[in-house]
Amino acid sequence: MHCLALDIGGTKIAAALVENGVISERQQISTPQDQSAQGMAQALKTLVTQYAGQFDAVAVASTGIINRGVLTALNPKNLGGLANFPLKDCIARYTDKPIGLLNDVQAAVCAEYQLQDQAQNKSAVQNFLFITVSTGVGGGIILNGELTTGVNGIAGHIGHSLADPNGPMCGCGRQGCVEAIASGRAIEAVASQWTEPCSPKEVFERFRKNDEKATALVQRSARAIANLIADMVISLDIQKVVLGGSVGLAEGYLPLVQQYLQAMPAFYQCPVEPARSGADAGLLGAAYWLTQQYKE
Repeated sequence: MHCLALDIGGTKIAAALVENGVISERQQISTPQDQSAQGMAQALKTLVTQYAGQFDAVAVASTGIINRGVLTALNPKNLGGLANFPLKDCIARYTDKPIGLLNDVQAAVCAEYQLQDQAQNKSAVQNFLFITVSTGVGGGIILNGELTTGVNGIAGHIGHSLADPNGPMCGCGRQGCVEAIASGRAIEAVASQWTEPCSPKEVFERFRKNDEKATALVQRSARAIANLIADMVISLDIQKVVLGGSVGLAEGYLPLVQQYLQAMPAFYQCPVEPARSGADAGLLGAAYWLTQQYKE
């Protein structure tokens, strides 16, 4: 199947043709910065019509939550004028081909799971988890070899599970979420209040130099992610986790997560490895998932 894959993010929209995991004709445009429905509709029209006649289906990975074809979020204010945007119907105006939509992290877990087939017998890993620790914290879940999206599209939003009932308020409106403690935004919120304020990148530079405050802040994040993994293992019998995102892949972070996880009882443990699918995970994962739907 030839897929037109779209990866819609807060700053860019990537588009490419994908067949059998191979990307071609890739391009990238800026996401309309006024976050208006009209601007997004025009951007999608431009991309879909440019590839007309070259694809059998449209596979979309998007930021936010995809609920019955509509783009929304736990905090709709984050989407501005794109809150409750009818994403599927909008694309359908410009093509009569089948359309499949996923959250971007749900798409990424599909890309990562496909890579397992190249490294080992994929059938041996039926329950698989991808966690991205970046500006926020998100997840994608494979159970019994199949992506889990949930009835309302929210499955995998594990960054909004509880880490500390007395912790900081999360942007979703709940107190003490994992995201409010472990994310790049959470790290920045603390580091910006220091006598010498610094960015998350600078926090990690100081961490690697054994700075006491930076080390404590990174450890706080890594411990929250280790506990999140343990919760997922004991809840869903997860067999393997891959960690991605700018924080998750920062030098020295994964070994900390592994260290905290290995200190727990064996039933809470599983292998944790770095993500490998890179910047095109959304494009590849969405296309892979949609192709699998038509094989079944």
